[in-house]
Amino acid sequence: MTIAHLLEDFGIAAPAEPAMPAVSEEAMEETRLASFENGYSAGWEDAVSAKDNEATSISSNLATSLEDLSFTYHEAQSQLIEALDPMFKVLTSAVLPDAMAASFGHHIVDQLTEMARSQTDQGMEIVVAAGEGAPVRSLLSQQFSVPVKVQEDSSLTEGQAYLRVGSNERELNSAGLIDSVKDSVDAFTYHFKEESQYG
Repeated sequence: MTIAHLLEDFGIAAPAEPAMPAVSEEAMEETRLASFENGYSAGWEDAVSAKDNEATSISSNLATSLEDLSFTYHEAQSQLIEALDPMFKVLTSAVLPDAMAASFGHHIVDQLTEMARSQTDQGMEIVVAAGEGAPVRSLLSQQFSVPVKVQEDSSLTEGQAYLRVGSNERELNSAGLIDSVKDSVDAFTYHFKEESQYG
């Protein structure tokens, strides 16, 4: 007995594969162009999408940075106002009244000089609070060619005066001015605190 039945027979002819239909050169060129167009379109869409994503990311980062910057600015401004508030209170309650009191007589003379420019030959009169007549008289010496009458009125408060030159009158009120400055500073700090608290 032979072992031929155990071995594979390579001599038998294998069935032939069917032949591929011939593709024309023109059809291949069209296929290549279509593939190129598809690839180009896909690449273009990817590039546009990437650019849009980048722009969105930049916009988002910029918005976040601006919010942080705005918060930091408002926080710094808030801290500055908080730090300056006591100084404003000292200025309006101690420094400003002392400065106004020290310069009140000079302020009267300046105002009277300004009023007298247009009416040089008219009578001049100053009405001040009780006890303020002497310091004002000492500042008037040799300032005016026309005599200036200084009167004291007990109904006036310290830092308050009335000036008359002919028919013109003017009121000076240091206390009123200081109160107005205090009110302005208080209103500013109050409104600022309200805005920063409630946005």
